[in-house]
Formats: sequence, C-alpha cells, structure tokens
Amino acid sequence: MDPLTLFALANTAVAAVKKGCQLYKDIKGAAGDVKAVLKDLDEQFHGAFEAKGKTATVEQRNQFVQEKNRVIALNKRDGETAGIYQELGEHLGAYYDNLYKCLAVFEEEEKHHQHEIYQGDASLGKRALQRVLMRKQLEQMGLELREVMVYQSPKELGALHTEVEQMMKVMGKQQKILVAKQMQDNHVRAVRKRQRMDAVWANAAWGIACIVIAASVGLMFAFVIQDRIEKYPQLGTGIIPKSEKQQKEEAEPKRYVGR
Repeated sequence: MDPLTLFALANTAVAAVKKGCQLYKDIKGAAGDVKAVLKDLDEQFHGAFEAKGKTATVEQRNQFVQEKNRVIALNKRDGETAGIYQELGEHLGAYYDNLYKCLAVFEEEEKHHQHEIYQGDASLGKRALQRVLMRKQLEQMGLELREVMVYQSPKELGALHTEVEQMMKVMGKQQKILVAKQMQDNHVRAVRKRQRMDAVWANAAWGIACIVIAASVGLMFAFVIQDRIEKYPQLGTGIIPKSEKQQKEEAEPKRYVGR
C-alpha cells in the first residue's frame, strides 16, 4: 500500500489508455474502403506539390509512402478493435482502482498523523506536500483520460469511460473501507512486532548485563585467590584456603608404614 507504487501504477495505466485510444482511432480511421482513403491521400499529396508546380523531396515522398503503408497495415487490423476496446476497459479500471487506493491511503495516513508521532525519514511538511502534489497529479490524469476518451475518440470509447467511471466510484467507496481496515491491521501488527522486538532487546540487554556482572565477579574472585596464593602460599592453591588443622597436619613429618 505504498502511495508511490500506487501512483506509478495509475500513471502506467493512463499511458496505456492513451496509447490504446490512439491505436483504436487509427484503426477505425483506416477501416472500410481503404482504396478511397489511399485515393484521398494521393489527392492531398498531388495538391500540395504537383498541382502547385512544386517538386517533393525524397524525404517527403518517403513520408508519403510510409503513411500509405501505415493506412494499409491499420486497415488489415480492423478485427483487433474489439480486443483493444477490452484492454482499454482494463487499463481504465486499473487507473481508477489505484486512484481510490492511493486516496484512501492518504486519508488514513492523515488520520494517524493527528495522534501519533511521525518517525519516518521525510519531514511531516515534505510528506504533506508530497500527498498534495500526487493528489493533484492523479486528478489531472483523470481529466486527461476524459479529454482523450470522451472528446477525442469515437463515441463508443466515451461511453466506455462513463461506464467504468461510474462503476469504479461505487467500488472506490468499498475499496476505501477495505484499505482503511488493512492499514489499521498492519498498524496493529507493526505495534505488536515493535513491542516484541523491544522485549527481545530488553531481555538480551539483561542477559548481557548478567554475563558481564558474572564475568566481573569471577575475575575479581580469581584475582583475589591469585593474590592470596602469592602472598600466603601456606594457605594452598585451592579456591578455599587451608585451615590451621590442615596446615599442621601437612607440617608434621610423614611416616612411612610398610607391610
């Protein structure tokens, strides 16, 4: 649910719709009697050059031939318009889907920032400005789609835009509820995960502290014992010093008792 990802997906969908609309219009424009279209192109080229006593350059003639070939190729693709129409509906739906998701994320983030301390890398001002700019750009994308599909394309594409827009408004309201719930669930999970990690680090810190204390006490005892051994060798080299009785027994001469 990253707004930048949703924005990028919406932008990609808009670019695909524009490209599809242009292709749809080109195929529709070349459909029908291709001979009449080619004849019209010939008359336009003749009227622009030969009729006025001008001579077309090699580059201009090549462009004219390329345009005629393009019209012929588009005419052969007349049967593809149904597939393009379906793809346009899918891309348009993708734009609105990501639009409403992105707006829902913005709204939910603004709610959280009202009663939580923001801990992200960017400042609050920068995040707020980013939301405003992205919201404006998303709205501009919607206006561009309406302009292309309703006013610059065949009427069936305008009808498609209207139908998808109305349907996605209803779905957008449902999407808003689902996105809000998902973000709230993610927030609860994040809080619990942070609490578990805090507990783990706290236990680890206590464990390390206990180890350090135990090691320090051990070293202190070792130092005391070693110091005692060096200063009072008669007390022995053990951890527990020898008692006076043990020292007397060791000091007495040893007697060998044979069999």
